[in-house]
Amino acid sequence: MGILDKIGEIEREISRTQKNKATEYHLGLLKAKLAKYRAQLLEPSKTAGAKGEGFDVMKSGDARVALIGFPSVGKSTFLSLMTSTASEAASYEFTTLTCIPGVIEYKGANIQLLDLPGIIEGAAQGKGRGRQVIAVARTADVVIMMLDATKGGVQRELLEKELESVGIRLNSKKPNIYFKPKKGGGLSYNSTVPLTMCSEKLVQLILHEYKIFNAEVLFREDSTPDEFIDVIVGNRVYMPCLYVYNKVDQISIEEVNRLAHVPNSVVISCGMKLNLDYLLETLWDYLALICIFTKKRGERPDFGDAIIMRRGASVEHVCHRIHRTLAGQFKYALVWGTSTKYSPQRVGLTHIMEHEDVIQIVKK
Repeated sequence: MGILDKIGEIEREISRTQKNKATEYHLGLLKAKLAKYRAQLLEPSKTAGAKGEGFDVMKSGDARVALIGFPSVGKSTFLSLMTSTASEAASYEFTTLTCIPGVIEYKGANIQLLDLPGIIEGAAQGKGRGRQVIAVARTADVVIMMLDATKGGVQRELLEKELESVGIRLNSKKPNIYFKPKKGGGLSYNSTVPLTMCSEKLVQLILHEYKIFNAEVLFREDSTPDEFIDVIVGNRVYMPCLYVYNKVDQISIEEVNRLAHVPNSVVISCGMKLNLDYLLETLWDYLALICIFTKKRGERPDFGDAIIMRRGASVEHVCHRIHRTLAGQFKYALVWGTSTKYSPQRVGLTHIMEHEDVIQIVKK
């Protein structure tokens, strides 16, 4: 029996098993087995195949955004509208067969946008070019999931399921569980909160499935067995996702209003160029980027060339971005902007910068 058959069998058994107190251990074990087989499925085959066309694209710019969705939802049209890259668009499915990069220039930042081939159901098992598409999506800072507004919520459910099965967790944070395998001493199990979903016996059974018999486990929040399995496997990617509903010009205004109020969602129309400005603003927030301007002594700030950093960046991070030796020669900095109590404020290396701050660095 192949891995795909085993995965299918376990999924059928999970759906058949009635969820209650008596079956929680059995379900926990099934989920652990399922995660193990899926991890095996994603491992590259040991036999080297014939060399094909390169698929992944070198990371460049200040951030990377992966554009995923089913065929013919408007990904290529969106890429052509947002960037200077022309991606072939047509009314038939699978127009895009490889990864096409483009660059969005916004607020002084260069955001790399990757138009990935359409995902089909079963992509995680390798159907279409699904496995390669998903592997590229794992390297992005934000995923834009392009959906057809005329298809309801079916596409979103299927895509979320495909990404979930390969360890991409959308709009969720890493479980607050401390886990460390040991060489001896058995299982040390503790929690700082009352647990309703993971008992010591279930944790032990899941660890045994992974051939782990000695470990330290500390739950700092009430987590599910799935979240505990994610911590053991350790290769999960937690990333923000923006659900973009295209073709809203083809549905009723009531439906547009409903989709617009769904969390993490934006409604657009590539055909009529509707709401694209708002999408860019929202994407900027999701990427958590900030612009910082530099100033030389006795001169006006250079507003033409911004330094693009992540939210939460300190003066030290800015020094490293300007030149790797600057932090070693740093004496103090003068900062103008919303991060200071008064302008200019004299600050040290640990001062946290905010969007559109101006900084003047004074060396020793």
